[in-house]
Amino acid sequence: MRNPIEVYGVDVDQESRCTHYHSQVDIVALKFRCCRKFYACYQCHQETTDHPPEKWPLDERDHHAILCGHCRKTMSIDEYMNVNECPHCQHAFNAGCKNHYPLYFDME
Repeated sequence: MRNPIEVYGVDVDQESRCTHYHSQVDIVALKFRCCRKFYACYQCHQETTDHPPEKWPLDERDHHAILCGHCRKTMSIDEYMNVNECPHCQHAFNAGCKNHYPLYFDME
């Protein structure tokens, strides 16, 4: 049975890939702090909401704001930032996503 967490965005598939990021390893969805909803990517959030994104502060890195689209399990921000694959199903994550951390998370 698949986890019923809904992932929002543009043309999102069952593993949380979207029109912007759709390679085999683009399977991570992120919960935005501002609206508490999972989106496939920051561009999907920008295109489908009427508010600016809010970054997760350093003191909330224990929040389960990351969803693996393959196994549908969540993980904390800290956990996600320290792995290259899902700790539950071992599916590889897109290494390039690290370049977008400052869009989602406070870095200092």
